[in-house]
Amino acid sequence: MEPFKNFTGVVAPLDRANVDTDAIIPKQFLKSIKRTGFGPYLFDELRYLDHGEPEMDCTDRPLNPTFVLNDPRYGQAEILLARENFGCGSSREHAPWALADFGFRVILAPSFADIFFNNCFKNGILPIVLDSKVVDGLFEQATGESPLRIAVDLPAQTLTLDDATCIPFTVEAGSKHCLIEGLDDIGLTLKQVDAIRAYEERRRSEAPWVFIGA
Repeated sequence: MEPFKNFTGVVAPLDRANVDTDAIIPKQFLKSIKRTGFGPYLFDELRYLDHGEPEMDCTDRPLNPTFVLNDPRYGQAEILLARENFGCGSSREHAPWALADFGFRVILAPSFADIFFNNCFKNGILPIVLDSKVVDGLFEQATGESPLRIAVDLPAQTLTLDDATCIPFTVEAGSKHCLIEGLDDIGLTLKQVDAIRAYEERRRSEAPWVFIGA
């Protein structure tokens, strides 16, 4: 997993509550266990006017002109602004895979579904819970004539807007550390590889019968 670095990005305002993981990446795309290649199918049923299938070339598919990601202002957005209970529904890890593959690195919302929230951290995405009134204000700015840009500083836990407004946010210390260091669960475990090997050798000498045939 790539370490999370501070950046300034455009905000895409997705003004919908209770966006579930099937809306984020529909079920027909769950056949692959690779973490890449899902970006073109992100929000497939909202983004396109036809039915999407795995490995379909999306270049000439008819676009839904009312969907936010089809607005040229937000095509390269790295920050997704959403409403409450984002990521509800099934626990599919493909949802954060698709968001990350599209290019989103931060999601701002008043609340998230728990499993989706945790899956984001494990896949290099920073989900930030903000007060609903703060989110309302961000939507007002993000839907203006010019796209809203926000500077994200994870170590300082701040969001800085174009007008220099600074919005603090909280993030659990362990999740913050893993994002900054680029550690998923496997990477975090491998940090203890020497201790794991030492334990295995000690167990081999203490209980050799356990390892017969191993």
